[in-house]
This record gives sequence, structure tokens and C-alpha cells, in this order.
Amino acid sequence: MGRTLSPPESLAEIGTGPGGAQIGAFFDLDGTLVDGFTATAHAGHRIRQRQAAPGEILGIIEASVRYRLGRMPFERLLVRAAGYLRGESLHELDELGEHLFVRRIAHRVYPHMRDVVRRHQDRGHTVVLSSSALTIHAEPVARHLGIDHVLCNHFETDDDGRLTGGIVKPIVWGARKAAAVEGFCERNHVDLQRSYFYADGVEDSALMRLVGHPRPVNPHPGLAAAAQSHGWPVLSLDRLRGSGPFAPR
Repeated sequence: MGRTLSPPESLAEIGTGPGGAQIGAFFDLDGTLVDGFTATAHAGHRIRQRQAAPGEILGIIEASVRYRLGRMPFERLLVRAAGYLRGESLHELDELGEHLFVRRIAHRVYPHMRDVVRRHQDRGHTVVLSSSALTIHAEPVARHLGIDHVLCNHFETDDDGRLTGGIVKPIVWGARKAAAVEGFCERNHVDLQRSYFYADGVEDSALMRLVGHPRPVNPHPGLAAAAQSHGWPVLSLDRLRGSGPFAPR
């Protein structure tokens, strides 16, 4: 693993570095800003409300296991999950996402990452939540942290605002997330070589290699190996107590 960056050091480097909107600060969501996966709150809600049929539950479990074993691309996992929500109102899902954030996710936001976001904002940096999560999971976190820019995945909807079961393409993941960030920087005059990126998964190595200040956060083994190879400083945070996927607020 690369050099360990202590929380005070991570704040100090931002505070003593240059300011201005031309410097970006890009944040992954699950495992980086939030301890765990935000989507589990929605899955748990559907189970508790008996909205999820046994086939849906088993299908998601099976797909998740295949994905973790490397036998299913992330894109297929995301589309399968969206398929179970076909016909639902996006407006109602947005409202549910805000409710679930308050009840089950807000307490899982890493306190230090709140401070990191705030420090970048204080320096006038362009702060962006860049995640492969869907809008209903990513946008409530962004609003809570005062992040104005969100690059994430979107449900396809029909003319009535109901989900079709598809995801807007290109799906934001891995190299396509890096491409989305590059496009954002070009449109907004942000210098990637002077920017920061915080993430935990090996799929974000492509973007880590593009920014001037790659900052793996509690990196998974693949990203930890990349950090060791490239000499990227690693930010290690203690897991939050009581932050299980269905923990009550």
C-alpha cells in the first residue's frame, strides 16, 4: 500500500495548497464518502415493505455474488436491479431516496470525509460527486454535503416519468467514469493535473491515474496494489460503528 496519509495531513495539504475553481475535488460515493453501500437502504426498504418478490430478492443476491466473483459486468448488475423497478415513478423514488438518506444513510457518512469536502469547498475548488450509483442514492448525499455537481447513473424514463427498466447510456463505471470526469473538466475549465480524486475501488484506477492528486480511501486490495505501485498516498479511516446496511437512524 502507498504511504499512509493521516486525517490531519489530508486536511493540511488541501488548506496549504492552491485555491480556485480550476482545481477539482472528485469523490466516489460508496465506501468513500459513505461507509458501505447506499443502495442497500433501498433494498432493505423494499424487503421490509414486502414490495420485493422472492424472485427479485434471490435474483439480486445471485447477481451480486456473480459480480463479486467477476462473472457479471457491473453494467448488467445495474440493469438487472433497474428492471425490478420498471413502472415506478421517478419522482416518488427521488422522495424515497431523500427519506432513506435521513433515516439510514446520514449517520454512515464518514465524519472526516465531511471535513475533506468542506475544506475543498472553503478553498473554492470545484467539488464533484462522481459515482456509479444511481441518482436516487447519490443526489441526497450530494445535497447533504453541499456538493453542486453530480456525475452518476440515471434511470431511463418514459414520457410519464416512469422507469422503463433501463439505464441511460453510457453507464458511468470504470474507464467511462474517467471519461465523464474528463468531459466535465473540459466543459468547466478544471485542470485534472491539479485536481484530487477520492475513491476505494480498483475500477477507479483509470481516473486515479489522470488526476494530479490521487487519494485512495480505505482501498480494496486491487486499488491498494495500484497505490503501492504508483506511490499514491492512502487515507485510512476507521469503519463507523452501527453502520450496517439496515441500521436505524
